[in-house]
Amino acid sequence: MTDTTAPAAPENRAAAPSRRALIGWGGAGLALGAAAAGGAVAVARAGDGTDPGADGSGGAVAFHGAHQAGIATPVQDRLHFAAFDVKTGDRAEFVRLMKDWTAAARRMTGGLAVGEGAYGGLAEAPPDDTGEALGLKPSRLTLTIGFGPSLFEKFGLAGRRPEALVELPAFPGDNLDRTRTGGDLCVQACADDPQVAVHAIRNLARIGFGKVAIRWSQLGFGKTSSTTPDAQTPRNLMGFKDGTRNIAGTETDRLEKHVWVGESDGGGSAAWMAGGSYLVARRIRMTVETWDRASLQEQEDVFGRDKGEGAPVGKAKEHDEPFLKAMKPDAHVRLAHPDSNDGVTILRRGYSFTDGTDGLGRLDAGLFFLAYQRDVRKGFIPLQRRLAAHDALNEYIQHVGSAVFAVPPGVRDQHDWWGRTLLTEEA
Repeated sequence: MTDTTAPAAPENRAAAPSRRALIGWGGAGLALGAAAAGGAVAVARAGDGTDPGADGSGGAVAFHGAHQAGIATPVQDRLHFAAFDVKTGDRAEFVRLMKDWTAAARRMTGGLAVGEGAYGGLAEAPPDDTGEALGLKPSRLTLTIGFGPSLFEKFGLAGRRPEALVELPAFPGDNLDRTRTGGDLCVQACADDPQVAVHAIRNLARIGFGKVAIRWSQLGFGKTSSTTPDAQTPRNLMGFKDGTRNIAGTETDRLEKHVWVGESDGGGSAAWMAGGSYLVARRIRMTVETWDRASLQEQEDVFGRDKGEGAPVGKAKEHDEPFLKAMKPDAHVRLAHPDSNDGVTILRRGYSFTDGTDGLGRLDAGLFFLAYQRDVRKGFIPLQRRLAAHDALNEYIQHVGSAVFAVPPGVRDQHDWWGRTLLTEEA
């Protein structure tokens, strides 16, 4: 990230009070003030949460907008996803944390250091920024926050829990690890540089120390989905393209229909979610050693695509309209296609992962599946029920981690903050 603590940028120092009064970025007033003064690059408006100017060159994605960035935004190459447990029972303290997190996110997505930076300040106090992103570009960093069902058991929020924020049912074949499941909060950090993504989660965890604690986290590489029109669909660790009909960030009509929560969705208790979305995160283990011994024909039959081009059975190109009846009845594409599910459509934003071994000489590898939708009850749940019961792919995968979150609308301007519509009566 750009170093904003050097002598050449004194205006950023002037924007923040001394750490004697703050002791490491603990005050909401500082957080908002510093971002307003130094974060101009990060606060450009982006009504759909995307920034057409932020491409693979390492530029900044706009932080402000009607929707949070990191959903319809062009998918970056790397992920650090973290779920948190809330440790404080003080609502005012939690609100202060949300304001501090928002201000830190605003600066980091703009390529700026948190607070006064990683060096040059009071020697007797911890730096405001951990420093490992010094000199790095913004790398299209996006930070997206979500609130889990368990959060609504705290702070008197039970009456504001949306009806669509349901606990996921147990699906056939699930083998969920409780240490990789659930969470009061989540933050999804996506960037083209893995160090930038890790830096962002690390600093938010540091700022929240004592108020929140990381429950579990997941690193991801190799995006497996695209939200960019006409782009080639990336391959998963099985070597196949999947989700070629993913919603593009420019398809505003499909986003409104399938992803963004409407003002009338869920009645008064969920009015604060208008412009937001619902996220399902699933850690899907792939038994790659078994898969790698399957014949090419079997692999292609399982997916309903050819492995070389990614085209549906009997077609020439990956984006050709599939003829579902030409596929085997249990082919993944046939079962997952909207035409087989009464039009159910989700926005996919998954990543591959490898996390060492399972202790039995096999890779712990697979897909960290991220899906955004307007209503989990009408999106992921009916789709996964069908897949869990019939998908031929189930022989080679297992769902081992799971969580669901309500993702609030975007931060409108430099005075707004994550969760304001939930945590205050102001709309």
